[in-house]
Amino acid sequence: MTFILTHTGKRFDLFEPDTEMIDPRDISHSLAHLCRFNGHTREFYSVAQHSCIVAELVPDEHKLAALLHDATEAYLGDMTRPLKQWMPDYRGFEDVVWGRVCERFDLAFDLPACIHQADLIALATERRDLMPTDPAIWDCLVGIEPMVETIRAWPAVEARNTYHQRLMDQLAIKHRRKAA
Repeated sequence: MTFILTHTGKRFDLFEPDTEMIDPRDISHSLAHLCRFNGHTREFYSVAQHSCIVAELVPDEHKLAALLHDATEAYLGDMTRPLKQWMPDYRGFEDVVWGRVCERFDLAFDLPACIHQADLIALATERRDLMPTDPAIWDCLVGIEPMVETIRAWPAVEARNTYHQRLMDQLAIKHRRKAA
């Protein structure tokens, strides 16, 4: 068996993913139930909420890509950054799935620098607001200032509904732009 069964009942083939297998409802549901940092936050905090925060930090034309920047995790899970560095084969799977997400939603494969920067700002804020206190320096956050606002973690239902609505809004905007 090389597939996973998604929330909407689709079979997502991990070895031969197809754009028809990718459904915004599945992404919204899954990311809302995936906890950042392998669940080691002080309270439940979802990848969906993280993606919403990243999208708030980028210009309007990049909000759709920001919302979807972690969409592969809906199908592959959220592997921690330190472990991912040691698993090049995983990165290959991630790239294939990301490519299908890009095809499905008409995105460029390479994310703009502003999304990477927003992702780091969100990470710095999450570390401050949601993680246990740790005096160690995280090299990836050197020179990155967290947001002024404090993150209040959303329950999974709120994360799913908010993420899905924002995703649908961005898809509608993109569709209108293409039709104009």
